[in-house]
Amino acid sequence: MSERWEVRQAGPADTSHRVLMIPGALCTTAFYADLMAEPALAGLGTIAATLPGFGRTEAPEDVSLEHYARLMADFAAENGCDTVVGHSLGANVAIEMAAAGLFTGPVVLLSPAFSRGDESRPLSVLNTVARVPGLGTAAWAGTLKRLPQEMADELPPRARALAAVMGDNDPAACRRIVRQYYAYLDRYPSLVPRLCEAGVPAWVVRGDHDEIGLTDAERRGLEACRNVRTVAVPDAGHFALVEQPALVAAVVLEAVTAAVR
Repeated sequence: MSERWEVRQAGPADTSHRVLMIPGALCTTAFYADLMAEPALAGLGTIAATLPGFGRTEAPEDVSLEHYARLMADFAAENGCDTVVGHSLGANVAIEMAAAGLFTGPVVLLSPAFSRGDESRPLSVLNTVARVPGLGTAAWAGTLKRLPQEMADELPPRARALAAVMGDNDPAACRRIVRQYYAYLDRYPSLVPRLCEAGVPAWVVRGDHDEIGLTDAERRGLEACRNVRTVAVPDAGHFALVEQPALVAAVVLEAVTAAVR
């Protein structure tokens, strides 16, 4: 396995069904620890892999969403994964995996952004500032330094150490990856049609007070799509996988059942 991969595994080695879990931007496999430990998933093989470039892993030369989709699809195939779970930017990678025909199994999408306008305003502002010559890496360095304190209140007390994980990223890598992420969003007015046309069983899971937006048109498009189910997680924001792991595990198990069928 390439040195760039940071991997976490759980469940029996001889299981016939494995789930690939892709963390979001600035996140590592630590964000999936509680979900992977849920009793409902005990009979499954689960494997989480940090997107190369985050968590101090080695970033590939090409950090476009399309390239990440190919990397993760190859990883899923090599590890026998028939279901994919993605969070935030990781969910957008999963959408592209399905839309490009690189992965045909069920996908569970935790808080994806379906258009540029859905993204959080602070990240959008940071991406704009980071494009200014001479300010880019410094802007990211300052943000990462402040992040652990700013994120503490968004995570439950038992998981606040994860805020420090987000702060421990390479500013230059973050700048490159997020810039390409926004370039990807600029290529599509909405990702809803791409997800629907992919035809794979998909669950769009959002906390009931998620900071990532969803327009009325996007919501209607998802509800009209026969292969997509939307799930609202109560008492959760953008990190439902950490805040309500048992409820998210139930959705993952439903997706795995679809893979079996």
